[in-house]
Amino acid sequence: MINIEYLIDRVKLVIVNPKAAWEKISNEEIQLKDFLTSYILPLVLIPTIASFIGYGLIGMGSYFQVASFSWGLHQAILAFLGAFLGVLISAFCIHKLAASFHTHVSLPNAVKLVGYAYTPSWLAGVFYMVPSLSILGLVAGIYSLYILYLGFVPVTNVAEDKKTNYFVVSLIVVIAVSVLLSLVIGAVLLAIGLNTY
Repeated sequence: MINIEYLIDRVKLVIVNPKAAWEKISNEEIQLKDFLTSYILPLVLIPTIASFIGYGLIGMGSYFQVASFSWGLHQAILAFLGAFLGVLISAFCIHKLAASFHTHVSLPNAVKLVGYAYTPSWLAGVFYMVPSLSILGLVAGIYSLYILYLGFVPVTNVAEDKKTNYFVVSLIVVIAVSVLLSLVIGAVLLAIGLNTY
């Protein structure tokens, strides 16, 4: 069950005061299923629904992409699967990499780290309703990486001398996973006929 008041308070804390958020969040125990359904799912629905509206109903105008149901569905599925799989795969990699940097990060904690870090990107997904404004999502993406950076040491407990290398490797993984998922999911959707027409 989604607690809307809790969700809004937590999102506000992560966006407005990420340092304080990580102080509060880093030691919280989460149930993976509950976190996925009560925090990640509602936020992922923002870019998913906005993508369908923007690309399926509004479009970008005659010079670019006109709206079509098929393209809207394509973009919505891409947003939804990309977000969910992106969090899980990135978190799994961070979890597995931990031993190489002489620390231990449980999978739920890695999911928590990536999930909270993605918060600004998912909120900025509202811009997909007007596809020409979707570029503003890049600003939110940069802020997401900043939030990931702030939460990295509190969640991973990595030693001072290892934190830079672990963070840089994890950052590359998060970006690579996002790009690869977009390419793979996009290609599959095009292959099954969800295209611009």
